[in-house]
Amino acid sequence: MVHTSVLSPPVGVHTLLTGWQWGAGAVVALGVEVAAAAWYLAAVHRLASRGRAWSRWRTASFLAGDVLVVVAVQSGLAAYDDKVFAAHVVQHLLLMNFAAICYALGAPVTLALQSSRRRTQTGLLKVLHHPVVAAVTNPVVVATLAYATMVGYFLTPLYRLSLEHPWLHELTHVHFLVSGTLFWWLVVGLDPSRWRLSHPAKLGLLAIGIPVTAVLGIVLTGAHSSIAAQFHTVADTHRGGAILWVAGELTTVAAMGITVFQWMRFEEREAVRADRRLDAGDVVPG
Repeated sequence: MVHTSVLSPPVGVHTLLTGWQWGAGAVVALGVEVAAAAWYLAAVHRLASRGRAWSRWRTASFLAGDVLVVVAVQSGLAAYDDKVFAAHVVQHLLLMNFAAICYALGAPVTLALQSSRRRTQTGLLKVLHHPVVAAVTNPVVVATLAYATMVGYFLTPLYRLSLEHPWLHELTHVHFLVSGTLFWWLVVGLDPSRWRLSHPAKLGLLAIGIPVTAVLGIVLTGAHSSIAAQFHTVADTHRGGAILWVAGELTTVAAMGITVFQWMRFEEREAVRADRRLDAGDVVPG
């Protein structure tokens, strides 16, 4: 990444629309994103060929996640990620929150299990039940990873180091997406998991993020010095902190709404099952 002598240059619409990134990392990421979308659509087609329908909302959600990753990593937004802190924060939110939520709601693991052959299904189930996967997806580990990522990246020298070392910057993108996907898979995801949290527990996990985001917002918006003096102005640091604070809290509230909706749907299904059991019990064998 090339350092510019102008700290926090103004963001131009022309660059946002035309400044697509074609470096090695961006091209590899684009290839992965295209491959993921192609696999998902092919799996939906295989399922349809067996006479089984797949939710269009899930498909749209997964593809939307792919588009958001493209915007974050390949679009003109990425042209500013080492120059404008506010743009970097938006990129961070796209990867760790918005794209990750879309991927979780797309239920790719469920799709893979339903559309694959028996041998592949058996292999996937072994992976899902592997002790390493169980440890990585443990709610305590996932929550700690997600919240520690936010605090550790923005309130330590790690952010400045990522601007100075391009390879570290690329790794942080991957880390944001992976840690975010693990978190939202646990909270709003529709895929099978070793850990099945109750809906109140999910709401509690989300509530923890409210003070974490607030602390980040307060520290950054009230900072007397730049988060990275060689790259950003103090005013830019304040703008980025405000975006992180507001967007982070709004995301949490929206996720709580999704969780409450899923809880209501769950209770409705449970009530229907209970009615069916009662009806079955009233039937007297002839």
